[in-house]
Amino acid sequence: METSTTDDHEQKKILLKSSSSVSNSFRLRSPSLNSLRLRRIFDLFDADHDSFISVDELSRALVVLGLETNVSELDSVIQSYIQPGNTGLTFDDFQALHKSLGELFFEDAGGEDDEGGNYDSGKQEEADLSEAFKVFDEDGDGYISATELQTVLKKLGFAEASEMGRVEMMISSVDRNSDGVVDFSEFKDMMKSVIALK
Repeated sequence: METSTTDDHEQKKILLKSSSSVSNSFRLRSPSLNSLRLRRIFDLFDADHDSFISVDELSRALVVLGLETNVSELDSVIQSYIQPGNTGLTFDDFQALHKSLGELFFEDAGGEDDEGGNYDSGKQEEADLSEAFKVFDEDGDGYISATELQTVLKKLGFAEASEMGRVEMMISSVDRNSDGVVDFSEFKDMMKSVIALK
């Protein structure tokens, strides 16, 4: 039994070996942000929209993200999360896999909230939003332009990316000062309103 658990840990580490540094942004500490992000990731990976992520879909998604994986190793790790009779991971299975990988890579961070609630969740949420903002702000100038948003949407496979007019409308819908770009404050307000709708 002990050997099986050790083997599972080793397989998961091998599976993600191409990711040279796993940052804390892998696991957001804000449950609402984490749940929202996981749902969006699940929907992106579920290419045929059948509410399951197959091993092939997961493998293709990881390749697009630059994480080359061995399909047979991926299959052996994922199979333990797929419920009998299902063709792939359901959203609940995907959450369980994410939690397991988070525990594997962040075992030493397990007690972060244990000291009488001293952990400042507001600061962590701000840091998580900052990490998300940096994904879009490709040139690091502190603003998300329509071109940068279009680039990220293309990478994620969103149809909206094909029309710059639609991308510009997305920018203008959150651009309070009408300068044609989204700054961090506007991005934060947008994300908070999205989370409030959940």
